[in-house]
Amino acid sequence: MDGDTGMDGDTGRDGDTGGDGGTGRAREREMRERRTAALRGCDRVLSQGRPRTVRERLAELAALADRPDTGGGDWGLDGPPDVYGDGPVDRLERRTAELLGFEDAVFFPTGTMAQQAVLRCWAERTGSRTVAMHPLAHPEVHERDAYAVLSGLRSVHPTTAPRLPTAAEVQGLDEPFGTLMLELPLRDAGFVLPTWDELCAAVDAGRGREAVVHVDGARLWETTAHFGRTLPEIAGLADSVYVSFYKSLGGLSGAAVACPAEVGAQCRAWRHRYGGQLFQQWPTVLSALLGLERELPRLPEYAAHARVVAAALGGAFAGMPGAVVHPDPPHTHQFRLWLPYPAGMLEEAGLLLAEETGRALFGGWREGPVPGLSVTEVTVAASALEWSAEEVAESAAGLLERLARA
Repeated sequence: MDGDTGMDGDTGRDGDTGGDGGTGRAREREMRERRTAALRGCDRVLSQGRPRTVRERLAELAALADRPDTGGGDWGLDGPPDVYGDGPVDRLERRTAELLGFEDAVFFPTGTMAQQAVLRCWAERTGSRTVAMHPLAHPEVHERDAYAVLSGLRSVHPTTAPRLPTAAEVQGLDEPFGTLMLELPLRDAGFVLPTWDELCAAVDAGRGREAVVHVDGARLWETTAHFGRTLPEIAGLADSVYVSFYKSLGGLSGAAVACPAEVGAQCRAWRHRYGGQLFQQWPTVLSALLGLERELPRLPEYAAHARVVAAALGGAFAGMPGAVVHPDPPHTHQFRLWLPYPAGMLEEAGLLLAEETGRALFGGWREGPVPGLSVTEVTVAASALEWSAEEVAESAAGLLERLARA
């Protein structure tokens, strides 16, 4: 959601750049500029890909105008821009509802706003402002408690284990709740997913508690390979689903809530109240439609190659105390890597590798809960498909050499 781009370029949770104020922000800005320059100069980038300039993003959208298939239909480039949610926005909403198998979908400029609105709608409908969610769920970790501060909701936690809650944990929760929210995948536990049977059982347990089920599916697009099910089958387990258009699809920003028509109408009312009824949003909408066309079909391929990359990294760092690939194998095209070095050393070694060899392995690193142990998030997308397992292992060895220098 807002500001959550993963550790590859992340500024930290809730925008926190450290306790030293302007000095910390200046250091972060300097490091980000150096990282961007290094990545743009690379021949190969493993995680997330080479950063693009504003000019490149504009050219990508402008190229749509020259395609023969974008004059009408789902693109509508020959029509007028949207005005307060019609035109292109309406097209994206209908396309999203179709892909997820719902009656309606409502576009929001941010995911924080999207989930806050739909959770508030369910609270008004169920008569309960209590939401059962994981303590690592995105609203708890990355949104400054907006659901509580602005919407008057409260949370209860079925489990604190770094995984989705089980059916028994949902059934055994010692407080009543009106909404069960499941994040698929659970990003801050390492992009982890339950099995299909475990997911169905947890959903049934929520309904057994007379709760509605909402899925935080910011990255739901990438779960089909793991579950072996279609998007409508996965989304159909829930009463509503939130999806992001930039986290897996590469859009500029934006999100949507797929839901029944009457809930969609209520979400639109709250979207207006929360300030999300923007005058025009067609660049964001076009980038989302492009992502649905271009990236969505490739996500299973990315997920398959993530297993290759994770295995190569696991082999390269095998025997190193504290080195962990998690989950192993990955559940989606994203996973975490833990290494027993301070984050600053890993950042410097990675930049040296990129600057000296033209190959970049990882983005940003973050200190873990144990001093000297750091974590990065690896996103396997189009640029990573160029990497063989042998090349990943070779560059990992190069990183270790530069760690000695760093």
